[in-house]
Order: sequence, then C-alpha cells, then structure tokens
Amino acid sequence: MDSSILYSLMSPPGLTECRRILCIQPHPDDNEVGMGGTIAAFAAKGCEIHYLTVTNGDLGSSDGKNSPAEIAVIRSRELETAGRSLGATVFHQLSHGDGTLEHIPALAAEIAEIIRTVQPDAVFCPDPWLPYEAHYDHIVTGRAAAQAFLSSGLALYPRGTSTRPWQPQALGFYLTSEPNTVIDITSCFDQKLAAMALHSSQFSGETLALYRLYFMEKGRQLAEGKDFEIGEGFKVLSPLHLHCFVDAGLV
Repeated sequence: MDSSILYSLMSPPGLTECRRILCIQPHPDDNEVGMGGTIAAFAAKGCEIHYLTVTNGDLGSSDGKNSPAEIAVIRSRELETAGRSLGATVFHQLSHGDGTLEHIPALAAEIAEIIRTVQPDAVFCPDPWLPYEAHYDHIVTGRAAAQAFLSSGLALYPRGTSTRPWQPQALGFYLTSEPNTVIDITSCFDQKLAAMALHSSQFSGETLALYRLYFMEKGRQLAEGKDFEIGEGFKVLSPLHLHCFVDAGLV
C-alpha cells in the first residue's frame, strides 16, 4: 500500500478551503466561547457562517428575575448580535428548552435536515467526549451532530426526508481536550472576547476578565512552536474517522 494513502487516512481533513461552515451550539453563547476567534477569522476570509442553536437557553439566569420566556427572548437577541459581530450571517434555531435534550437519534435527524439544507463544507460542535463534561445538553448536541454529520450523505436519511443528500468533509469538535488542528486567532482574539461580552445576561465583567486570562494562556499554549501567537484548538475528523475506526483518537 502506498504510505501516502495511510498517512492521509491518519491525518485530519483540512479546513483552509472552507467556503461555508455550520457552527452548532447547544446554547446561545457556546459558539463564541468555543470558537469565536475561528468564526471571525473564517468570516474575514469570505467564508459564509451559519449558526445552529439547539436550545433557547431559557434557564440561563442566576437571579431568577426573569421568566424562562423572557430569558429566551433576551438570549435570542444576544446570540444574533454576538454572532453578527463575528461575521455570522444566517441563524437557524431549534425549539428545544434549555436542559431538555435527551434523545440523540431524534436530535440528529433535526440537525441532518439543516446540514442537507445549508450544505456546509465543515460542521462544528462541542466535543461530547470531553472528560468531566457534566452538561447533558453539550453531550447530546455533540453526539447528535456527529451522527447527523456521518449520515447526512445517505439518500434516505433522515427517514421521510425531502432534502437532498450532502456530506460535509470535516467535523470540528470545539471545547476539546484532544485538539489535532489549531487555528490562528491572533488578530481576532479581542473580537472573540467582545462577542462574548455581548452575552451580558450570562457573563459578568469579572467572569469575562477570567475568560480573557484563560483563553489567552490556552491560546498561547496551542500556538507554541507555530508562526502565530494565539490559537483555538479543534479535534477535526472526517466521515471515515467516525464509524468503526479504532484509531480515531490518534488522528
């Protein structure tokens, strides 16, 4: 066997040629936190950015002053304002309540319809296999997005669909502890933090200051040995890596 073929199999798919991406988030602020710098960097290069938000975030209040319905309205406004500040132009919203996600196959079918409609080159979502991740919305969203990514190229999936098959070439897990791809966000770091600050219902000034320190240090670690200063890390896999591939952890 040609060793270059094996090398290609064990390498993550590239992201540099993406012209359209779908960024899937469990809650209205996860894209900014997990990959805000990358979204801004891709948008600056002319990439079309779509957001898919799975829940309405209606439990996202620490003081209880607003009802869930009021919180959902606030967070919907914040997510679009923050997303547009980074360069996102199209926003898709599912109707699930915060903290209600349970059924991975059903959610995968919903996500697959969006993938087949948008036809992105790459899909992004939180890493559901992150050690110690305790928020089930993140776990379910990540697992469902992975299943949807894997199956959206099938002619008859999801069952009863009227959309045409579409197979994205890359799935990028953000908020991952096992990155195999690092995106240069040096010039977009401040833009990422500014977008996070637009979620004023979620982040205090103190929390944002802590995030700035953390993401700066983490970004410098990820960029070590590279020709840029600050990075965002992703575990990027192809469809072949996501089914019956025992070495996916090594990619």
